[in-house]
Order: sequence, then C-alpha cells, then structure tokens
Amino acid sequence: MGIITKSIITCPKCGFQKEETMPEDSCQFLYKCEKCKTVLKDCCVYCTYGSVNCPSKQQSKKCY
Repeated sequence: MGIITKSIITCPKCGFQKEETMPEDSCQFLYKCEKCKTVLKDCCVYCTYGSVNCPSKQQSKKCY
C-alpha cells in the first residue's frame, strides 16, 4: 500500500473538519481553522489533529 496523502483535520476548539492534502516532503507546523479561525500549532498538525499521520511518519521517518 502506498503513502496516504489526504487527511481530515479536526479543530479541537470548534470540531470543524476538513480534508486536506498533506505535503509529502515536510511537516506542516501551522494550520488555520476555516470556521473559527483558530491557528493550530504543533510539530506536525496532521499527526496531532489529522485522521492520518503525515507521509514522513507513515514511512517511519522523523517529521521535518
């Protein structure tokens, strides 16, 4: 099975969910919720708030 590049991010503040395409070569540190405008910050927003870990973690690599 290949790398999954789509993940559903869930805002912890308002619960809004949106499917996003993840970058395959780096982690994403910031993400702004479309509904409540909360800025999510983490070492990788997909690994923390997403339904699928980022491509780096899927390949057992470190997040960058």
